[in-house]
Amino acid sequence: LMLFECCVFLLLSLLAPVAVLSQFYLPLDCDELYQYDNTKPSGVYTIYPGGPTTPLHVYCDMNTEGGRWTVFQRRMDGTENFFRPWETYKSGFGNVAGEYWLGLDNIFLLTMRKKNELRVDMEDFEGGKVSAKYTSFSIDPENYGYTLRLGSYVDGGAGNTSSHNCFILFGLPHYQATILLSVGACTHANPNSLYAPHQGTSLANMKFFWQHWKGVDYSLKSISFKIRAVSDAVAVQEQE
Repeated sequence: LMLFECCVFLLLSLLAPVAVLSQFYLPLDCDELYQYDNTKPSGVYTIYPGGPTTPLHVYCDMNTEGGRWTVFQRRMDGTENFFRPWETYKSGFGNVAGEYWLGLDNIFLLTMRKKNELRVDMEDFEGGKVSAKYTSFSIDPENYGYTLRLGSYVDGGAGNTSSHNCFILFGLPHYQATILLSVGACTHANPNSLYAPHQGTSLANMKFFWQHWKGVDYSLKSISFKIRAVSDAVAVQEQE
């Protein structure tokens, strides 16, 4: 009996570090996943911005500009319907291995604990690629209207739409942004609107576009919004 108890104690002792690691290794975002293992490739991972009881699946971009990006919006082929009611834009929808919107509540959780920068990557049907980057990014909670807060624009060829309130509310389709959020005529960026690979369609301002790059009549092939943590020192330096 004493030998059995000794073996059990030894086994529990060996397993304890693993249990502690699994208990406390709950990454908040893709940046923490990368810091834990910088060999991880781009792909779908589980993060815990809302705590251990609410795991969240996201796509992590581990390649672009050094990686560590948590993608909260991605469109690439039109397979996902983005013409959805307000509640789904709060909670999120889609397939994180393909097209999806992470949800305003989840985006708020991702930005409430850390300073983050934002990168928007987009591509046209001719193979052209550009980006727009902002030195800081966060949104307020629901009771403050999910107000968007952006830092300085860093040009990657896309053109800056941040001076227009309609840039955000990110990604709501035009009709929802206008009706639900009272942002007026949203004609400068419409990243979550109709996917229209046939450019001849005449649905004005309903296509998925970025005006300062291709204009309102060109529906893009792909777009993705992604954030990653920045240190306090970097954030201050970039704002100077």
